[in-house]
Amino acid sequence: MHTVVVGTSGVTASDVLAVARDGARIELSGEAVAALAAARGIVDALAAKPEPVYGVSTGFGALATRHISPELRAQLQRNIVRSHAAGMGPRVEREVVRALMFLRLKTVCSGRTGVRPEVAQTMADVLNAGITPVVHEYGSLGCSGDLAPLSHCALTLMGEGDAEGPDGVVRPAGELLAEHGIAPVELREKEGLALLNGTDGMLGMLVMALADLDMLYKSADITAALSLEALLGTDKVLAPELHAIRPHPGQGASAANMLAVLEGSELTGHHQDDAPRVQDAYSVRCAPQVAGAGRDTLAHARLVAERELASAVDNPVVLPDGRVESNGNFHGAPVAYVLDFLAIAVADLASIAERRTDRLLDKNRSHGLPPFLADDAGVDSGLMIAQYTQAALVSELKRLAVPASADSIPSSAMQEDHVSMGWSAARKLRTAVDNLTRVLAVELYAASRAVELREGLSPAPATQAAITAVRKAGVEGPGHDRFLAPDLAAADAFVREGRLVEAVETVTGPLR
Repeated sequence: MHTVVVGTSGVTASDVLAVARDGARIELSGEAVAALAAARGIVDALAAKPEPVYGVSTGFGALATRHISPELRAQLQRNIVRSHAAGMGPRVEREVVRALMFLRLKTVCSGRTGVRPEVAQTMADVLNAGITPVVHEYGSLGCSGDLAPLSHCALTLMGEGDAEGPDGVVRPAGELLAEHGIAPVELREKEGLALLNGTDGMLGMLVMALADLDMLYKSADITAALSLEALLGTDKVLAPELHAIRPHPGQGASAANMLAVLEGSELTGHHQDDAPRVQDAYSVRCAPQVAGAGRDTLAHARLVAERELASAVDNPVVLPDGRVESNGNFHGAPVAYVLDFLAIAVADLASIAERRTDRLLDKNRSHGLPPFLADDAGVDSGLMIAQYTQAALVSELKRLAVPASADSIPSSAMQEDHVSMGWSAARKLRTAVDNLTRVLAVELYAASRAVELREGLSPAPATQAAITAVRKAGVEGPGHDRFLAPDLAAADAFVREGRLVEAVETVTGPLR
């Protein structure tokens, strides 16, 4: 099994994906263990002094003015975890919780939090054992980081609350720790606070969304190319010299992908035939511009994620010169903004795909295709309601595109009076990514059927490879009406699992 070594300088997106989705094992580097011990020495020295230090010998948030005596500090750390583990609603997905815990471990290992090495090792042990704390949908305002979700994870480290075992069964966390030989941690000064203060949940969901969207944007280029073929459109608008004079990188990449997918097609360039048209509709002609703008948004979001992955997010932090200083680095605004940007781009990409699907089904705009791609229109309804489903998904995506980060609701007796709502932005982006996948699956379903109905003209080798692969995956081609939901589910799985991109790349080579 792949092993991820966590040091002091952050982790990569591939590390997050390996731990969250593939169950990679985690090891702490010797450098990280030494940094943890050094920072802990600083915290211990401050804890022994009579002067109050925030997070070490004081209360938290609006209660930070109270100095806590030494005999109450262990109780203080336990109490902050218990009281902050106040989430409600449905459980969060296993991969999100694993990413959340791993990214908190990343910050702990930076040597900037003052957490003891044994606490960090317990975090790694829990992840390696396949134990997943029960974390709920609601509870984070994205400032001070993802407090409630992280608190539920910290509760598991203490042997309290509920967690899911490697067998998928939810049980008391203490039982699971005992079965795997993991001793619950006894938190000391600052450690409870250090386990809660971070943007780890929203960042983990951002990293996973970026990976999913990288595949889906390639998929969208493929489905757009299929629709262009089915509509007998022109590929001249994809010429590199046209995109070079408007040098947005994403636009150029998207156009290049579509051109590669369409190479060798007998279906393109018929826009001047029986019903001549000077230009294709915007949903066809401007596909690279819309998908390209989304790709550039992805690039910006990836830059933000990389910076956050290299960050140590905590409050207060232990600085190299021995100071322990309060700060505002836990505020989720940088991550929240790009999560919202991506939701907007996703909604627009889905919207243009739906418009192409609708065009394929309309006999007045499809350039010779049967109404709704039906076998016997009137007796058969064809894909009429498949497009309704797609339209419903797009409508929801537009609602999900309303930014969460534009909102703020004060908390903690006005001490935390401006919050990021980054967790909320991340949660709705996950739904948006799921819905985009379904929208592209419907376009694939319609466009592949439409291409097959163009008798006498051969599609491009790459699009033919896609059609052949999707048929082998259980998605049937043209014919009389049948129960459509299973076909659509199979098309969804085909896109979601990356098999559409894989099929096309057997012909084109790696897409951009």
